[in-house]
Amino acid sequence: MIAKLKGIIDAVDADSAVIDVGGVGYLVAASARTLRELTPGAAVTVLVETIVREDAIALYGFLDPAERDWFRILTTVQGVGAKVALSILSTLSPDEIARAIAAQDRATLSRPAGVGAKLAARLATELKDKAAAFGVVPAARAAAEAASAAPESVNEDAVSALVNLGYKRVEAFGAVARVTQRLGADAKLDAVIRAGLQELAQ
Repeated sequence: MIAKLKGIIDAVDADSAVIDVGGVGYLVAASARTLRELTPGAAVTVLVETIVREDAIALYGFLDPAERDWFRILTTVQGVGAKVALSILSTLSPDEIARAIAAQDRATLSRPAGVGAKLAARLATELKDKAAAFGVVPAARAAAEAASAAPESVNEDAVSALVNLGYKRVEAFGAVARVTQRLGADAKLDAVIRAGLQELAQ
């Protein structure tokens, strides 16, 4: 199995790149986020996930270890193949995926092409525990730790209040998580909401 390629970028197109390693060109599919970082003629080292099918051996490349780990996590969900996983990673960064799952923000998870409402719900439900176990979701873990630092009902009420004021749920969740981590377990609801508004206004 190929786990890493180190060579020269030969060509980059819409959904893949050719990497020349000692005169052999490897076709590597990648997310739009990764492909934007690749320049023909430049030296590169990419992490590779090799998927063997009956009719082909496919290589998927990643510059960021967290992106590779999320590719692995995403493809454990029924209905998410390599193509859909790359679509998700092209639209959302690893931290954005983590925050969306932690906040159960199905609207954000359904933004990538190929992800409908049902699949977004499945991602949110199935990956909440599994993603944390992979250790690649610092934003989600920080949010969970912050949430445990204050009464859960206060956090939920604060998030609801910010959503009612027009903020996206994932933004509100992140702001409340950061605020409650800073203010501590005794923070009152009105203080959390005020601080959350200040956090979102920055």
